Amino acid sequence: PDPALQAAVASPNRAEKNRARDPYRHPAETFAFFGIKPDSVVVEIDPGGAGYWTEILAPYLKAHGRYIAALPEANSDEAKRGDQAFANKVAANAEAYGKVETTTFGADRHALAAPSSVDFVLTFRNLHNWMDKGEAEASLKTFYAALKSGGVLGIEEHRASEAAPQDPQAKSGYVRQDYAVKLIESVGFKFAGASEVNAN
Repeated sequence: PDPALQAAVASPNRAEKNRARDPYRHPAETFAFFGIKPDSVVVEIDPGGAGYWTEILAPYLKAHGRYIAALPEANSDEAKRGDQAFANKVAANAEAYGKVETTTFGADRHALAAPSSVDFVLTFRNLHNWMDKGEAEASLKTFYAALKSGGVLGIEEHRASEAAPQDPQAKSGYVRQDYAVKLIESVGFKFAGASEVNAN
């Protein structure tokens, strides 16, 4: 990983609860695998109120890149609380997060950014939720539209065993990798590679 990325991970400005998760989530290695650079334009889907990845990406991209947080539609109390917690987190540290941009995510109901303007769309442990709602294909098409030619969709997901059939709604919260690849490629993406860095 880039030393500047490692420095962002090691920053004392990060919440202690988030730092405690680093040995299990391997943030520097994850971002290095995806190929993120300091001048990248990155959209993170549903960063959550805790902003685990925001704490790293926003400062890392601040000088030369762009970090865009795609917040979920505020159509439930839970979503409203999460969006407000994220807004509070950003407002509390203008030095680190002053250049954070926000957009709205809701399957194909909103554009994430101008067409073909984004280098990376990242999502962490969300694919099964969209499968459950019947919105996976629509969401993936929205990501595809925002990405530049050659852009990267980076997905972290709970991986199910390929020995059992895949529930199309992923009620267990787990998704077979072969099933996920086929689903994602169905909207135009091409599988570029997988990492074992977070396998456990």
